[in-house]
Amino acid sequence: MQVKRFADAKPYEAANHRGCSALRLFGAEAGGTTSLIVGLSHFLPGGGAGPDASPPEKVYFVLAGELTVIVDGKETVLKANDSCVIGSNEMREIVNRGNEVCTIVVAVSPVAK
Repeated sequence: MQVKRFADAKPYEAANHRGCSALRLFGAEAGGTTSLIVGLSHFLPGGGAGPDASPPEKVYFVLAGELTVIVDGKETVLKANDSCVIGSNEMREIVNRGNEVCTIVVAVSPVAK
């Protein structure tokens, strides 16, 4: 078992994100797993990501606040303890339209090299 203390999590820059502060918990440069990348992202009001698509599936789990997820023009608002899966190469955009910080856990399979 490997334990990661929150105080030891390192920030990283997530491509095509705005108004976002992200911490890598496991995978990639954080180590601990090779089959999954797990991060914690804080989106300021008005912050978000995309629109874009990428090969790996993504899981978003909302810890606090609200996140609007837009796929194929359909908007879905996720609230605390809601989650969703974004499929491989599925075009998505996410936006924090609320007035509070939205915090989510993100799990992504790494891209094969």
